[in-house]
Amino acid sequence: MTDRLERALKILPRTYPGPGGAVAVLRDGVVLARHAWGYANAERRLPFTPHTLFRMCSITKQFTCGLVLDAFADPSVLDAEVAARLPRLTEAPPGLLHLCHNQSGLRDYWAVAMLQGSPVEAPFADREAERLIRANRTLQFRPGTRYSYCNNNFRLLSDILEDRAGEDFATLLRRRLFDSVGMETAFLAADTRAMPDGTEGYEGSQAGGFRAAENRIRWTGDAGLGASLDDMIAWERFIDANRNDPDSLYGRLSAPVRFTDGTPATYGFGLGRRQEFGREVIGHGGALRGWRSHRLHAAADRVSVVVMFNHLSDAQAAALDLLAAVLGVERTLPDAQLPAPAWFGTYLEPETGLSARVEPATPGRVRLRFGHAAETLDLQPDGSAGHASPATPDGTRLRWSGDALWMERPGENQRSRLVPCTGTAAADIAGCYRCSELDATLDIAGIDDALYGAFAGCFGDGRMELLEPLGPDLWALPCWRALDHTPPGDWTLRVRRSNDGSVEGITLGCWLARGLDYARVADAS
Repeated sequence: MTDRLERALKILPRTYPGPGGAVAVLRDGVVLARHAWGYANAERRLPFTPHTLFRMCSITKQFTCGLVLDAFADPSVLDAEVAARLPRLTEAPPGLLHLCHNQSGLRDYWAVAMLQGSPVEAPFADREAERLIRANRTLQFRPGTRYSYCNNNFRLLSDILEDRAGEDFATLLRRRLFDSVGMETAFLAADTRAMPDGTEGYEGSQAGGFRAAENRIRWTGDAGLGASLDDMIAWERFIDANRNDPDSLYGRLSAPVRFTDGTPATYGFGLGRRQEFGREVIGHGGALRGWRSHRLHAAADRVSVVVMFNHLSDAQAAALDLLAAVLGVERTLPDAQLPAPAWFGTYLEPETGLSARVEPATPGRVRLRFGHAAETLDLQPDGSAGHASPATPDGTRLRWSGDALWMERPGENQRSRLVPCTGTAAADIAGCYRCSELDATLDIAGIDDALYGAFAGCFGDGRMELLEPLGPDLWALPCWRALDHTPPGDWTLRVRRSNDGSVEGITLGCWLARGLDYARVADAS
């Protein structure tokens, strides 16, 4: 172990404070670091060790896709089974590979559940999942043309695998993957309420205190993997041992993926592909309230990093710290001397119908509020702003060209001219609105010169939230806590008016679930 890696490991608990955690770093298939600290359960004083069972959350998705590739040389033979599970869809359904690559066009069901009035800590299991999946009538985009993260893609995969094999998903994982890889204690941790060894996940912060997080989702192929650090070390060793075989399981999982138009995709088979420190890095993160994890593999350097936190510190940032340490490189810092751009403001992205807010951040950086979480972009010498240097082509970039601001999101196969939103939002939108596709409602009420909105549907009546005016006929309804750790964020509400100027409806969406039309069915009471 290098001195720099040793220092990076030593400061992790302070840099990313919380009850406990564990990390592993491997190079050339050899473990350089296998390190755990703190408590898996602070109340019961259970130490966090390399044997502690942990919720790997969405890191599961690569294992679900691994089962698909292990069982079917040509996964497209299962396309008809995808269509059969979407009986109300009025357009061409996605194929099975579209599910694997998050190119299906389906809306994320945990985001849609909030539109159905679900409480944040409500149960969400097989019955709720099937109800939302079967109810899909439209897609967000034509399959294969765009990328949008969608957890139900991977539940569909595991459901189809179970039906075809006649075995439950847990058995398939054990028999076809875990045993052959050497993941001795890995299992399907479907019930998010508790782990069998007592490991707990925590909300909160060092400054405000921590509390045990409450979760009641029942997981499967979307996020259900439970594993120890030693199990994940076995997975990384398996990857390295088969590094020269493109037909190996991980060789197929990490193979290049494209959109329908031939553009390279940065996500496929449950794995993200990106550039870090001038190298291709493949990996994935995982998150639920109280749990954060990340694993990455730099194939050219034969380096793997695994990070597990039973709290909400940034596991991806920690993984990059460790990767930089083992490679002996420095993380890129923004140039604080670059002038702030003149294009701060609120915009509308025309294809998705979502608001895009560009705001000042720390010197040398801007903040983009468009997706489910704010993105911090570094200013560049050419006047643009992006995730890193121009040598990192796969991240979001904002660029002023001519008389307009353009947003490029290569990972989503999208480039668009943003429409500026200037002016004041009229406050005449109070009333009840109904979405026929969801059979759900949006209630907007005016209280003491402020507007509040809430959703209601088959899962209950959601809580009222203060609306934020963004521009003429454009509002935001915040949703920063949801069933999943990754919430919808801000719902964009675009008001539709008739020729006489009266409000006739609202088109609503967030990055995870967009393009839903609500008709006004009643004025404010």
